Amino acid sequence: MALDYLIFDATDNGDDTGTWEALASVDESQWPALWAEAQALLALAQRQAPGPQGPQEDGGVWDADLQEGRDGPWCTLTVTLTGPWEWGEALLAGLQADH
Repeated sequence: MALDYLIFDATDNGDDTGTWEALASVDESQWPALWAEAQALLALAQRQAPGPQGPQEDGGVWDADLQEGRDGPWCTLTVTLTGPWEWGEALLAGLQADH
């Protein structure tokens, strides 16, 4: 799987965990492809999950959040992943290697 819309920025949280965030803005005609890419990414993250999904304070090891917005013909999607640093870096490096 290669990413065509989502480009992630990583933040090292300093406790062997990280946060990876991507923001993509497309016109309405591209929205289905962007949404499909995000869903495929989440499915891959779940398959490679390092443990239970959910907030760390609730016992989760990793989590994901999608936020969407619309402004006229423009659609915006923000994808945020959190989890162990090595897991997130390996997940996204594998996707970039597909290009």
